[in-house]
Amino acid sequence: QVQLVESGGGLVQAGGSLRLSCAASGSTFSIIVTGWYRQAPGKQRELVATITRGGSTNYADSVKGRFTISRDNAKNTVYLQMNSLQPEDTAVYYCNAVLATAPTRWGQGTQVTVSS
Repeated sequence: QVQLVESGGGLVQAGGSLRLSCAASGSTFSIIVTGWYRQAPGKQRELVATITRGGSTNYADSVKGRFTISRDNAKNTVYLQMNSLQPEDTAVYYCNAVLATAPTRWGQGTQVTVSS
């Protein structure tokens, strides 16, 4: 099994920055892709960014140029650096891990609130 724990959310003013962390534990060797998703009140959960085991990244158009996904393999941790935050980035951010031989895992989420 794989467990995911997010951290780093909080309240920030528009234009500010936050860095989210997703720490994985358990059978981390089985993780193929790690991603960040977000869900704003009244909206569907949406993809923010993903990073594969090989290091390839993918971003939603709405965050390209502002957010950067990266990982530290030694720490089994994936980061989401968020710059130039806007009120529309306010959401609960979830970490997601696609596994080779088990169902996709989700973290518990971390709240990001951007004030105008």
